[in-house]
Amino acid sequence: MPTAILTGQPVPGSSIEGDLRSLGFDVRTAADTTEAETLLAAVPGDQRVAVVDARFVGHPHALRLGLTDPRFPLAAVPGAVTAQPAGRQALTRAVAREHSAGGGTTLLDNLADRVVTALGADGCAVHRPELGSLVATVPTDPQTRNEARQAVAAVDDEAVRLKSAVKSRDGFFTTHFISPYSRYIARWCARRGLTPNQVTTASLLTALIAAGSAATGTRGGYVVAGVLLLCSFVLDCVDGQIARYALQYSTLGAWLDATFDRAKEYAYYAGLALGAARSGDDVWALALGAMILQTCRHVVDFSFTEANHDATANTSPTAALSDKLDSVGWTVWVRRMIVLPIGERWAMIAVLTAATTPRITFYALLVGCAFAATYTTAGRVLRSLTRRATRTDRAAGALADLADNGPIATFVARVNPARLGAPFLIALAGTAVLAVSLFSGVTWAPVAGAFVYAVAAGQALSRPLKGALDWLIPPLFRAAEYCTVLVLAAKAEVNGALPAAFGLVAAVAYHHYDTVYRIRGNAGASPAWLVRAIGGHEGRTLLVTVLAAALTASQFTVALTVLAVAVALLVLVESIRFWVSAGAPAVHDEGEPA
Repeated sequence: MPTAILTGQPVPGSSIEGDLRSLGFDVRTAADTTEAETLLAAVPGDQRVAVVDARFVGHPHALRLGLTDPRFPLAAVPGAVTAQPAGRQALTRAVAREHSAGGGTTLLDNLADRVVTALGADGCAVHRPELGSLVATVPTDPQTRNEARQAVAAVDDEAVRLKSAVKSRDGFFTTHFISPYSRYIARWCARRGLTPNQVTTASLLTALIAAGSAATGTRGGYVVAGVLLLCSFVLDCVDGQIARYALQYSTLGAWLDATFDRAKEYAYYAGLALGAARSGDDVWALALGAMILQTCRHVVDFSFTEANHDATANTSPTAALSDKLDSVGWTVWVRRMIVLPIGERWAMIAVLTAATTPRITFYALLVGCAFAATYTTAGRVLRSLTRRATRTDRAAGALADLADNGPIATFVARVNPARLGAPFLIALAGTAVLAVSLFSGVTWAPVAGAFVYAVAAGQALSRPLKGALDWLIPPLFRAAEYCTVLVLAAKAEVNGALPAAFGLVAAVAYHHYDTVYRIRGNAGASPAWLVRAIGGHEGRTLLVTVLAAALTASQFTVALTVLAVAVALLVLVESIRFWVSAGAPAVHDEGEPA
């Protein structure tokens, strides 16, 4: 149980002790700094501890935000400071300093706030949540205390808490058609002890049932599938809202939230393809194309964000225009809708599934995602070409990790580090050679094209990726590898080739998503042994082209299936091991909807 140490002169009628107990704290009272230091030392090192001024006046949710958020080692609001095990040593040092300053006999005024100042002087990062209209203060006289209590009474604590459960930035469909009621579902779940992870799992199961319904190939199955897909999306919103409402963030929850959205959507694509096949319509190529396009869109988002994560300046006129447009209300919603975020995308898929056919659904999805990808990528290219900023080593390292170069490209970069040109142009040239070879009609030409592509990948990463357009290299490599699998499977023209290709691309895409969220959590990329074991993007591309050239169409299908299973097992086992380990970071995406 976490411990809260109340310091200072108790105030008659104060609710602070009861508020702390309602948040799960065991409350202790210290008469002076000596006793405060003693009580602090008595709290087990693996437990959270807080130092709170007994004169504190504020909303319970302000205390909750400041003292119970599991994502931050150190956090504070006016009059209160807390430390998790990772921040205990820093808090102990700060309290000891204040103890020495006071001579160890009397408790200093505003000890909690003074400790926060001391932590800042030590260079410790102390999280201070945005309280908005919530009150958190330490009155020093009866008049200001009365004013503070009136300010607390004027603001509905629960209404603010419920509102803050919703993402501050979300899509139009989610904001206006889901969040108005999903927040109440989240509160209902939280009050009954349901966790975000349980709701996330329920969302996944609902989506899988939806995919199964779509796989029946009947009109009734399609209608049920569309309804269940929307229900799955509602639950997907609810799990994050529970986490924000109850501050129930966790490492495992981060992993589930980061990966299940993609698993649900791509499983649904497979269900639609299976349903269409029952009606005699083969849309596996469309399903795989939709997955490739959507994954490449995400990689564009991730790469651009990482490339500019810690840029020292941004003087792009394109960015200035974008900020100006965001100041006009209606343009914000239009721009959020045309990028087809997850809410709009799933709503479109659900309606088209129920009302039309899988082929029409995939056509609409491909057109919509292609337009969205063109719009966002073009804007980011313009920003990159017109901005004046210095890209850091951290950003260049993140792009190199996202590139996913394997042993072949690494060997090329090591033995021939000569700079043949800009990294992006080298990568683009290698990808172009690969693309031409795939459609040459010559059996072994794709192998030669893949070899050139592998060499180009090594040359592209032989120096830091700090160029204006180098963030395009990871999505370019993703498109090259995935499309190679799609084209060769389609050319095999045997049953099972495209479904096997779908499975292989899904397994590799999971590996790439996993890498992204590790980087976002500042935990580095996937381990080098895993990248070597699964060959890197250039190794897998070369292997697939060799298999297509050397084997019959039926044998190639079997080989793709085996490769898909092997990659999936390796990346899933390592991913699960990482994300459930104690040291894995808690990553929660509060940014642009995917």
